[in-house]
Amino acid sequence: MFLLTKTASWRINMFRLLKALPLTLAVAALSIVATSCGSGSARVRVVNAIPDNGSQGAIALDIDINGTKDFPSVQFDTVYPTQTTPASYVSVPSGSDTIIAYDAGTTTNPVVNSNTASLGGSTQYTMLLGGFSAHSPQPYLITDNNTAPTTGNLEIRVINGSAVSVAYNGIDVYVYQNGLQPPTTPQISGLILGSASGYLPLTYETNYCIDYYLHGTGTKYTGCFAQGGSSTAGQITTLVIVDLPGGAAISPTPLEMVDLN
Repeated sequence: MFLLTKTASWRINMFRLLKALPLTLAVAALSIVATSCGSGSARVRVVNAIPDNGSQGAIALDIDINGTKDFPSVQFDTVYPTQTTPASYVSVPSGSDTIIAYDAGTTTNPVVNSNTASLGGSTQYTMLLGGFSAHSPQPYLITDNNTAPTTGNLEIRVINGSAVSVAYNGIDVYVYQNGLQPPTTPQISGLILGSASGYLPLTYETNYCIDYYLHGTGTKYTGCFAQGGSSTAGQITTLVIVDLPGGAAISPTPLEMVDLN
């Protein structure tokens, strides 16, 4: 019988460990690469819905993410990057990000103070800057879903960017085909500032109307908008309810963004 000494046994075990080490490192490296690829950057677009920043909301905003001016000179009632179809976004770091907004061209006295948001990798967001400038406006982060609707359908989503609506606990929204009567009950009820409805699936038609009310009141705002493109391809539209410049009332014309066509 052949017996290993303690020294020989130790040497054999060490050899086996060293031989297996490269494979272990390779597996670890693959794991790191896979994790890194899965995280990616977040993709963000910004809507400026602060109605009373300066004279009649005329002062644009620079929005900094982690100290970098990623969204320069965003005018009131506009989206940055400029609206395109499909929707355009700016890539920003995923994870915990700091958000500050200044009057365009300045770096002091922020309009939106330092806020932290958690952004997921490879996720698309609409960031709404909302509220009255005198009452600590905030960035509201809304996740987008630009997956094509079912063939023959389109989807409409509503975001409440109205600071006026805060005093009324939000807005009620009716969406219906142009030329028909609105539904008897709203599809969206009590939608508060900074929140979004779900995506409403609708059969494709050329034109739709949207009626919205301050929640629980008879104060009505309305507008109709065209839907372009092919019903077979589907379309996704995001409508942002905003205030009139200065913030005296809600605007009768929502900001329309055709996210997919």
